[in-house]
Amino acid sequence: QTVSINKAINAQEVAVKEKHARTPCILGTHHEKGAQTFWSVVNRLPLSGNAVLCWKFCHVFHKLLRDGHSNVLKDSVRYKNELSDMSRMWGHLSEGYGQLCSIYLKLLRTKMEFHTKNPRFPGNLQMSDRQLDEAGENDVNNFFQLTVEMFDYLECELNLFQTVFSSLDMSRSVSVTAAGQCRLAPLIQVILDCSHLYDYTVKLLFKLHSCLPADTLQGHRDRFLEQFRKLKDLFYRSSNLQYFKRLIQIPQLPENPPNFLRASALSEHISPVVVIPAEASSPDSEPITDLVEMDTASQSLFDNKFDDIFGSSFSCDPFNFNSQNGMNKDDKDRLIEQLYGEIAALKEELENFKAESARGVVQLRGRASELEAELAEQQHLKQQAQDESEFLRTELEELKKQREDTEKAQRSLTEIERRAQANEQRYSKLKEKYSELVQNHADLLRKNAEVTKQVTVARQAQGDVEREKKELEDSFQRVSEQAQRKSQEQAEVLETLKRELAASRQELQVLQGTLESSTQAGAEQNTRIASLEQERDRLSRAAEEHGEEMAALQAELQQLRDTLSHKQESSRTELEMLQTQLRDKESAEQVLQQRLAGEQLSLLQGTAREAERMVQDALARMEDPAHISCTGSADCLLSRTLAASECAERLQDAHSKYLLDGAGRGQHRQDAGVGRNQSSPSPCVAPSASHAAHAGLLELCKQCGSEAMSYLSALQDPGTVASADCSPLTACLGRISAIGEELRPRGLDVKQEELGDLVDKEMAATAAAIETASARIEEMLSKARAGDTGVKLEVNERILGSCTGLMQAIHLLVLASKDLQREIVESGRGAASPKEFYAKNSRWTEGLISASKAVGWGATVMVDAADLVVQGKGTFEELMVCSREIAASTAQLVAASKVKADKDSTNLCKLQQASRGVNQATAGVVASTKAGKSQVEEKDSMDFSSMTLTQIKRQEMDSQVRVLELENQLQKERQKLGELRKKHYELAGVAEGWEEDG
Repeated sequence: QTVSINKAINAQEVAVKEKHARTPCILGTHHEKGAQTFWSVVNRLPLSGNAVLCWKFCHVFHKLLRDGHSNVLKDSVRYKNELSDMSRMWGHLSEGYGQLCSIYLKLLRTKMEFHTKNPRFPGNLQMSDRQLDEAGENDVNNFFQLTVEMFDYLECELNLFQTVFSSLDMSRSVSVTAAGQCRLAPLIQVILDCSHLYDYTVKLLFKLHSCLPADTLQGHRDRFLEQFRKLKDLFYRSSNLQYFKRLIQIPQLPENPPNFLRASALSEHISPVVVIPAEASSPDSEPITDLVEMDTASQSLFDNKFDDIFGSSFSCDPFNFNSQNGMNKDDKDRLIEQLYGEIAALKEELENFKAESARGVVQLRGRASELEAELAEQQHLKQQAQDESEFLRTELEELKKQREDTEKAQRSLTEIERRAQANEQRYSKLKEKYSELVQNHADLLRKNAEVTKQVTVARQAQGDVEREKKELEDSFQRVSEQAQRKSQEQAEVLETLKRELAASRQELQVLQGTLESSTQAGAEQNTRIASLEQERDRLSRAAEEHGEEMAALQAELQQLRDTLSHKQESSRTELEMLQTQLRDKESAEQVLQQRLAGEQLSLLQGTAREAERMVQDALARMEDPAHISCTGSADCLLSRTLAASECAERLQDAHSKYLLDGAGRGQHRQDAGVGRNQSSPSPCVAPSASHAAHAGLLELCKQCGSEAMSYLSALQDPGTVASADCSPLTACLGRISAIGEELRPRGLDVKQEELGDLVDKEMAATAAAIETASARIEEMLSKARAGDTGVKLEVNERILGSCTGLMQAIHLLVLASKDLQREIVESGRGAASPKEFYAKNSRWTEGLISASKAVGWGATVMVDAADLVVQGKGTFEELMVCSREIAASTAQLVAASKVKADKDSTNLCKLQQASRGVNQATAGVVASTKAGKSQVEEKDSMDFSSMTLTQIKRQEMDSQVRVLELENQLQKERQKLGELRKKHYELAGVAEGWEEDG
């Protein structure tokens, strides 16, 4: 097996022979149930030194992963990182087999990862549909993830496919050359993998579309279509190569991709079947030729043995005198010739038989392959038929359900029609009954009239009843007429009156009936009529009262309508006037903003031109012989370089703000002026130091001046102001600063003990100040929870909570700064003591002390400001300014610590993370303060609902006066801030010794 592996994986640019790869290597893994021998041999091969050797290793390893023992994957996983490193190494070689090896190694790593994640898939990827369903465990999420992994796997296969084709010269017949076959041979394994992966992705996508909405799988469809086009093109190009025609039958994909949005399209899918002819399993063997050669060799051996025994018939026999004497051959010679002739005929017949047998074997094997392909197609058609029958069965069940629903609907419709007919019959009966009741009522009325006439003739009292009845009817008629003239609000009263009238009529009918029975009932009727008259009078009075109330309400309603229309008219007029004023103000504000933007841009250009002129002047001085001979100290160079670097950073920050919004333009203008005044001295100081100790400093300063000129020129052009970059200038200043550090003398200060002790004292004092501030904030928070309620308590808790977070972040920053400071001292002092190190780097030590003081002072001031805000005596703006000042102080501390730290230091990374935490906490304080301010302002907002037009106009004038006063104060405060910054720069220069250095 070791010899076969060495023969298969060699440095010759020829294809790997099947007899070396299959029998010893693949069968060897099954014999030893693993790949230990394979890797023990491969580890001794120089795969990183020979690309052809690595390419053939990838081919053999791919065959082992496909056809070897299942433990090959387990034994090979431990070498996955080595394959990745080798892939990255060969990826740097752009010619020859370098890129091919890199991509092939990535493919092998992807294949190993895929089979590790999905152990149900064998190495050759041959699975049935049932096994494919079991691999997803009936979970749509598993199928979704499995499809993505198959897409990645197929993408690696296609990349190798395309890279091999792009490395070949397709204008020539490269597939018949040894070098071309060496590159094309591994694609047989790739074609086998791609056919299975394409089939499985199609089936999984149909399954996913049956479970998930189409929009969710849009990305899957797009990726499949892209891979479908690539795979179809590569299969077509491969099928035209002569090398593949005798080794493998490559399937052709359909003209159009499957339509996953149509479920029945699955039945149209035909799985691509790759057929490898049996005689092509060993590309380097030629069985027919070998048989012919073997027969020829055996025949020659037979002839030699025959000649050895009986002598050669074709050579001249010195003792045969028959030919010389002209005599005929004897029987023995004729028998020998006859036997030779029979042997030759038998040889020819044997060769023909062997040739026919070989052709028959080839034909039978081809027929077997065709039958296998037909069997696979028939099985696929059978599966399609089963799926179609299942689909038709499902549709039949749905049709049955629809028919049952239709029958139910028809039955319900019949029931509804029957009920409708019953209702119509009931309605006709009710109508007939109503007609009968009407007729009976008319008959009763006629009978009543007759009875009334009889009673009138019979008794005198009946006349009184009739008169009273007429009077009552007249009164009812008048009441009804009055009720009709009433508004809608008296509808209920009219209904009550109608019901009482009906009751009265019924009582009258009862009275009329009782008059017919006896005379005593007449007296009772008279009494009831009297009571009805009283009721009629009461109802009349009530109707009159209701009418008066209605008239009063209508008058009041009309008055309210008039008042409302008058107020609406006045409000409309005021609103139009205010809208007109607002539009005028907006137009004026737009004009002013445009003018301000133009002035700011022109001022920025003027400032940049002035700074450019000063830089040009400084560059000209560098060329002046009078200035070249000047000398200066390294501390002066560092101070000027640090000032110029800070100015460049402020200029870059202001430039970013200028691009983001208009509010940063003023700041950008101020920082541009500072850069004009402070960035120009650095090129003037640099030549003195260059003559003193460093030869390349002059050129570096010239480069710094040219970068400054380029940046200022970009700032002047409105078209390039957005793309102006200050990073080259910052990089040049950093290199000048590094050279200045090299030029500084090493032993400086005298106050060694005092300076070293002062650093520790200031760091301890800063930590103590932060702890005190945290304790004060906790105390204020407890007081606020005890004494405040509502919005005030919510605002105070939010602000104090953010301040507590800021104190914790600063505490972490101080601890990180101490660790980094300790690391700097230990790594930089050598054999000297820490105090000697501080004395040796006095300027850096003073900067560290100053930054530590600023952090402690800022924490104390912020706590005082928060206390005043919680008590209601301070302003939110003061708290925001204090928090920003703390952020600036911590940035100064980080910058001071970063100067001496190693860029790869772990403590430096922790310090930078702590600095970012402080910045985030500062942003939280500012955000909570702004939110609290807006919440308080919303609570204290004015109510204009009860104010008149004159009062609103007065308030508007007062607001305008207040706005003008505040704008004037804002202008004065900005001027004051500028003076303070200028004075701060002067004092900082005196403290840093700028004037002494100059």
